[in-house]
Amino acid sequence: MEHWYGLPEALLANSTLQNYPLSYNYSNEQHRFEEAGRLWKQAAAPYTPKWNAVVDTLLGLGFTLDPTFNIYEATRDLHKARRQEWHEVYTLPQLWAFYQPNRVAHGSFWFSWGTEQEVAWKENYRLWMTFVNEYKNRGGRVTIGTDSGFIFQLYGFSFVREMELLREAGFHPLEIIRSGTLYGAQALGMDKEIGSVEIGKLADFAITEINPLENLQALNGMGAVKLTDENKVTRVGGVKYTVKDGIVYDAKKLLADVKKIVDEEKAKAGFVLKQPGMN
Repeated sequence: MEHWYGLPEALLANSTLQNYPLSYNYSNEQHRFEEAGRLWKQAAAPYTPKWNAVVDTLLGLGFTLDPTFNIYEATRDLHKARRQEWHEVYTLPQLWAFYQPNRVAHGSFWFSWGTEQEVAWKENYRLWMTFVNEYKNRGGRVTIGTDSGFIFQLYGFSFVREMELLREAGFHPLEIIRSGTLYGAQALGMDKEIGSVEIGKLADFAITEINPLENLQALNGMGAVKLTDENKVTRVGGVKYTVKDGIVYDAKKLLADVKKIVDEEKAKAGFVLKQPGMN
């Protein structure tokens, strides 16, 4: 299961349908995402008989959850999602335009988004994360996915953000690494070729000078801010080398190539990153 569509509906205990407004229009993206933010509150409470029955059923099926927490994160903090620092450096102007409120673009549902919607989604996340973490604790397979290119989530950076959100859900850092490596390979039916460091498997590695278990943020392309003993603000981390099928790539140079492409596109368009509704 990618995302979670159908999961809270399977947990409905007091009805057979979602409690949507009678004026609900699925083609209206604000309706769709706003009401989705109230679904987990309608589901059976954690650890109740109905809730446990759904967990047990999915475990019995060998079901894989790929929650993609990151792609919905703007619903609970739109300002933070818009201001992620990598947008100014690595987001193409065409993609930035696509992110803005738009009635005919998928995932651009900020028609009127504010405190009430964000508070509902924060509770939505709490209940959703409780389910995913418990599913993992009982032996279920949880993997890492992103769905980048929508809702202010940028390729590469959103993968690391998904790791952070699994940590928020209650995963141990090592459980997160397993979800992003071996479990992902198993879900794809490719665990004989990739997913763990073993003789005979393809050499796939991400190499960094910082221990990611201590700070997952250090894996993203811009690294993490750290103050030195000399009181100097520095950037640390970021993947240094990526090894794919045994071929070594300089990750920093690859990022520089992306920045160059973005800079060229901005120059063509005379682009200046602006927030919606601001002159």
